[in-house]
Amino acid sequence: MSGERRRGEPRTALVTGANRGIGLAVACELGRRGLDVVVTARRGSDAEQAAQDVRAAAPAARVLAAELDVARAGAAEACHETIRATGMHVDVLVNNAGIYPRGDVLEQSDAVYHEAFAVHFFGPLWTCRTFIPGMLQRGYGRVVNVSSDCGSFGAGLEGPGAYSISKAALDALTVKLAKTLRGDVKVNAVNPGWVRTRMGGPTATRTPEKGAETIVWLATLPGDGPNGGFFQDLEPIPW
Repeated sequence: MSGERRRGEPRTALVTGANRGIGLAVACELGRRGLDVVVTARRGSDAEQAAQDVRAAAPAARVLAAELDVARAGAAEACHETIRATGMHVDVLVNNAGIYPRGDVLEQSDAVYHEAFAVHFFGPLWTCRTFIPGMLQRGYGRVVNVSSDCGSFGAGLEGPGAYSISKAALDALTVKLAKTLRGDVKVNAVNPGWVRTRMGGPTATRTPEKGAETIVWLATLPGDGPNGGFFQDLEPIPW
């Protein structure tokens, strides 16, 4: 069957927003763990620079750089065609790309809300629509949506309005997908915590590697692992 995974072939992970911070740390660690990695970013040059970092961290991994602006309709399909042309297919999808627009719920403009939802909700929806069918066909898949405690009702929906609400929408998408999918395709969400990235700032309490830890765990779950949950530090947390 075309696109079928051959016995012994490494699984392939696609990480969005992988050019820095948590995404780059996830891509490097997945490569070290024996996966091939598709490193994506809005600009192809940024993806290629990050791919060089992943190759240095995981010399045995096959690493592909691909342009993917998750907020642009049709970009996921174009990225899929780029990947297919190499003979690779995506077994693991890490929806990591994110933005952090500041401002209260009533003061932020329509444009800010549109951008936040494009990146945090529609982007993951479009990547899932594009890559999950192949996972279902091959009988294996792991989807990890990188969310935030700002999107958690249990944590009080703290944080800027557009960011918080769009992350809550991502959480809802995670639950609905997990209830919908069949077979060994698992979908979970992660709160990586306050991480020292360009978004989190220099005073954040966690390294990108620590932020990546639970994401990598969910990206490599065994068959009896959880599905449809929200996790931090390898433990379930309230939605």
